[in-house]
Amino acid sequence: MQSISFGRRIGTSIYNTGIVARALSSQTFSERGFEITPEQYLVLDLVTEHGELYQRQIAEITLKDRGNVSRIIKILEEKELVKKIEEARGRRIYKILITEKGRQVRDEMLPSAEEIKKILAKGISEEELTITLNTLKKVYDNVRNLVKLQI
Repeated sequence: MQSISFGRRIGTSIYNTGIVARALSSQTFSERGFEITPEQYLVLDLVTEHGELYQRQIAEITLKDRGNVSRIIKILEEKELVKKIEEARGRRIYKILITEKGRQVRDEMLPSAEEIKKILAKGISEEELTITLNTLKKVYDNVRNLVKLQI
């Protein structure tokens, strides 16, 4: 009987790596007193980077369903880190913008996020990282159009 190796099971490898990376982010943010989850930070970072985004764009970028994105935005809005601007009357289409407080929180958290990225890439050369990211992109592209996501 052939042994099952973690390294030979691409789906398991990708999934488990994502789980421990998220756990590291949660742990790091918590230990440093940040009251934001990695998912909330991701949205905050995206809105900071893009200036403004529609909720649907956030869902498409993060591959999270609209309900999940709405909950994240509501929490960030309650913390006064983002604000929603109604775009089309009566159609419940909102642009999400970062507030000054949100920009400050994101800027305060950015060194921790960068540190996490360094931990994840420790011992990996620039060439290996590029190959890995290119390979993951190919895997993603192979399956993305075959999957019907409810975004």
